[in-house]
Amino acid sequence: MVRSAKIIKIAVDGYSSCGKSTLARELAQNLGYIYIDSGAMYRAVTLFALQNNYIGQDFFNKNELITNLNKITIHFEPDKNFNPITFLNNKNVENEIRQIAVSSYVSEVSAVAEVRERMVSLQRKLSENSGVVMDGRDIGTVVFPEAELKLFITADIDIRTQRRFDELILQNKDINFETVKQNLMQRDNYDKSRKTSPLRQAKDAILIDNSNLTKTEQLEIALKLAKKAINEN
Repeated sequence: MVRSAKIIKIAVDGYSSCGKSTLARELAQNLGYIYIDSGAMYRAVTLFALQNNYIGQDFFNKNELITNLNKITIHFEPDKNFNPITFLNNKNVENEIRQIAVSSYVSEVSAVAEVRERMVSLQRKLSENSGVVMDGRDIGTVVFPEAELKLFITADIDIRTQRRFDELILQNKDINFETVKQNLMQRDNYDKSRKTSPLRQAKDAILIDNSNLTKTEQLEIALKLAKKAINEN
């Protein structure tokens, strides 16, 4: 594990199901930094919206969600392997927020300016006074534009679909490959075209296409870049 008196912020952005969270979590563990899964936070808000019938197949009551944002608390607790577990209003919702129902609406919910403002404020608060690795869609462009290291992760759409499909099958989900692919493509389009904090690569971000990389190879690349950034700051 690398530990240094010099601490930095590392932003990991990229497309859905391209391994951002896995990379960010392992990178944080190797550096002795805290890891914040911003995507899980937006999924938690989406779950809250679904639970309260603010969003559905043919409707989205944004005003009700915005009015009740102050009723949402989100925090993380480590499991036995030190992986972060997401809590919504003090309830473990880690499994619930990974369901396809949440995935279908999370881009729409996360595009709401007031939602993003609330989450960005919380993300910055969670990362005060410590080295941090955070992954998401707008970490390097909005949350931490001053981050000393910015990574932008991508992969071929079919490879991303297979990864997500395999995850869902392991969870015994009744789902097919094309449904997963369409969901990812819709999220990509929505994330890139939304008015508030769209998904885009920061000018100073380093692109990593992991289509043909193993998790170990990707981590080695990221660690080398992180060590260099730490030594330069």
